[in-house]
Order: sequence, then C-alpha cells, then structure tokens
Amino acid sequence: MDAQDPELDRQLNTARAAARGLRKTPDDVRARALVSMAEAMEAARDELIAVNAGDLERARSLPPALVDRLALSPARVAQMAEGLREVARLGDPLAEAVPARPVPGVPRMVRRRVPLGVIAVIFEARPNVAAEIAALGIRSGNALLLRPGREALASVQAIVRALTHGLERAGVDPGAIQVVEDPDRRRFAALLSARGRIDLLVPRGGQALIDEVARNARVPVVETGVGNCHVFLHAAADPELAERITVNSKLFRPAVCNAAETLLVDAAVAQSLLPRVGRALAQGGAQLRACPRALPVLLASGIDARPAVESDWAEEFLAPIMAVRVVDGLEEALEHIERYGTRHSEAIVTTDPEAAQAFVDGVDAAAVYVNAPTSFTDGGKFGLGAEVGISTQKLHARGPMGLESLTTWQWVGHGRGEVRS
Repeated sequence: MDAQDPELDRQLNTARAAARGLRKTPDDVRARALVSMAEAMEAARDELIAVNAGDLERARSLPPALVDRLALSPARVAQMAEGLREVARLGDPLAEAVPARPVPGVPRMVRRRVPLGVIAVIFEARPNVAAEIAALGIRSGNALLLRPGREALASVQAIVRALTHGLERAGVDPGAIQVVEDPDRRRFAALLSARGRIDLLVPRGGQALIDEVARNARVPVVETGVGNCHVFLHAAADPELAERITVNSKLFRPAVCNAAETLLVDAAVAQSLLPRVGRALAQGGAQLRACPRALPVLLASGIDARPAVESDWAEEFLAPIMAVRVVDGLEEALEHIERYGTRHSEAIVTTDPEAAQAFVDGVDAAAVYVNAPTSFTDGGKFGLGAEVGISTQKLHARGPMGLESLTTWQWVGHGRGEVRS
C-alpha cells in the first residue's frame, strides 16, 4: 500500500502517532478538548452552513430522505456542539481497572480499559456523523480516519477543520481526526487493506456498503446500521398501545435504521386492530404494503394499501412505507423475524407477560422492546452521549456503540522479580 497510496500512508502514520499521544493524555484534557471542539463548531456555524449549501446544491437529484440527512442548519450545528459537550460530561471510559483473579507467581494482576487505537469510519451522506464519532473517539483516546460519501465530503471537511482547530486550542494533536478526502475506489480498497494499521473499521450506511466492506476488509470490522425492524401486535395487545407504538416506531423518523419496516399482526386480533393501526399509519403519511390476509381487512376499512411482494419483507425502506403481515401467533412472528430481520431492533405489544418473555427469549436482536417502540434504539437515548453506529453483530460490540465499545482490555501484572517455573 505504501508505494501505491503515499497520501493514505501518510495519514495512517499521522493517526498512529496521534493515537500514541492520546493514549497517554489525561482524561481531563480529553474532556476539555471536546468542549473546545464544541466552541469551535459554534464559531464556524455560518461557514459550515454555507459549505453545506454547496453539497445540497450538488445533491438535488438524491431522494428527499437523503437530502434531509445531508442538510445542516443552525439547529443541527447546535445539536452537534451540544453532543460534544454531553460526551465531555460523561465519566472517563478508561478509568475502569478491575483486580483480576490471582495468578500464581504474580502478586498483583489488574485488568484495565485502554483505547483501541486507530478507528476508521466509512459513512454516507450524514455530515453530523463526523462530530458524533469525533466526540466518542477523542474522549476514549482513539485517533480517527473519516471517509464520508462524496455527497457530504465538503461539509465533513469543514466540520473537521473546526474540530481540529478545537483540538489544537486544547493542546491535543490535530492529527487525531483526519478526513480521507479522495473518493477514488483504489483508496477505498487501500483503507480496507490496512491490516495492522487500522484497529477497527466501522461502515455506516446501506446494505451494499456494509456487505462490500465485510466481504473485502482485511482489518477488523463491526457491521452497523441496516435495520429491518419489526413490531408484533400480539393477541393480547392493548389497542391504544398498539397504535401509539406502531406509529412511533415507523413514523418518528422513517429514514433511520431504528424505524420499523414491517408490522406483524396476530390473526386473532387482525380484524379489530388492523383497521385502527392501519388508519393511524395512513393518516401519518405511511404507504402500506399488505399480505393477502391483511389487504382485504385494510381495504374494507377504507384504508389505502397495495399488495406486498416477497422483496418487501426484506426491505429497509428508510421511508414512510410499511409492510403488513398477518401471522398465526407468536411462533410464526418469530419465524418471520428470524428469516427477514437484520438483528437490529424488534418490538412486541402485549399485556401477557409470558408472551412478552417468550418474545424476548426467542428473538435474536441487539435491542428488544416490550410495549415500547423501536425508535428508542439510539446511543443518545441509551445514555451513551452519541454512537459510532449500532452494531448488529455479536463481537466485539452489540447495539449502540458508545465510549466503552471503543475500548479494549489490557492485563497488567505487578511482580517482584518472580519467574515462571
């Protein structure tokens, strides 16, 4: 890689040096750096919005949901700054040191948290992701390489300029946050191949991006983001809760990964619940795609719907569209989720505690909800301050990835000259 991509080689060397420095940086300095970064973001607000306007102009052909993700406003800049401050207020993620099981011949053994090192994040048209990742990365003592999508590149460059200015003012190496600016595919491939120089790579984007990274990367990868989430209305569902939770799961923010994409309804209550819940979804602007058992119930109630096709069950719509299927009980709901789900977030609405526990025990997902919407799966809501992504795999992190997910363990043995025999 060194001979083929000297610029990326330089950035990797810079990141590794910054990571070594951050590893030794006291927590109060890292926390102050985040506050300084927030202040720099606020000072650069007008520049960020002006640069972002150019990105928006070039992105006019994108779907409206993606354009909305791309857009910066005074309120969003303020939210990014507050996110940095919120992470600064959290406890030191590297403070944990746990006495370990005694080791014969080593008088004292301790297990402590340390940074991962250099983290690369590949993401698409969401410039605010840069600030979230920077907050978590610096606070946990990691250096960052950010590769945004072409659509958000200018905005991310402007955000990182502000962030690194804040780092410099706080006395922290600005090389700790860098943008991989060249969108060329060869650089993308070189990033995936930087084994031994990148400690973790996180792709944040659609299924195609995540699949490509997982298939080709030679560095450790955490798969995040794709959310084909479900809400199951059990036979013992409370009608009011069923309506409220389904609508919030789907329509709170339809274009994000924790939005529910499929509604599963127990056949025992389909005739009574589907008209109420379907009408609320339609009134909220959702388009419904229904199975042969659900479609006539919706149409007979005057609710516009169209027939679902097989691909709808596996689709992450990221839009106000919801697939609807009638199932014969809890087991069939679990079988549907097992077949089509992405291990992200799943919800059941029921007043039956045994059914609730059976759902929790039977579903394989990073987050599971009983009488609560999937929209809660979010690092901020979970008290993490922000998130690098929502991991849908099981190693080394699962669910929203906050500060702790960007650390690992180091074993430290204190001896007095003993040797192993």
